[in-house]
Amino acid sequence: MARNPITDRERDWLGGIMADGSVAVARSRISELVGGLLAKRNITIAPEPSADLRRSGLSSLDMVNLMLAVEAQFDIEIPPADMTPANFRSIMAIEAVVQRLAFV
Repeated sequence: MARNPITDRERDWLGGIMADGSVAVARSRISELVGGLLAKRNITIAPEPSADLRRSGLSSLDMVNLMLAVEAQFDIEIPPADMTPANFRSIMAIEAVVQRLAFV
């Protein structure tokens, strides 16, 4: 089954298309947001995509700020039902939420 061509909005959000035609992931944008919050706490070690962000050094207030930053960065609105610790536990979890919400 052929995939429909991506829209300009999808291309802008994802950062382009890889050489094989698959869509590039926006993980680097999320990682930059996380890195910025960690830097404010003088933590310079970048967490792995699957690492627990609370254990990496983010506070509950940082997690709220991260959620707001993700909404602004990707021009999405995260519904209250998706504002759960599980959805913001790791960079990969955030990426999954963003991908699901960005293309609805």
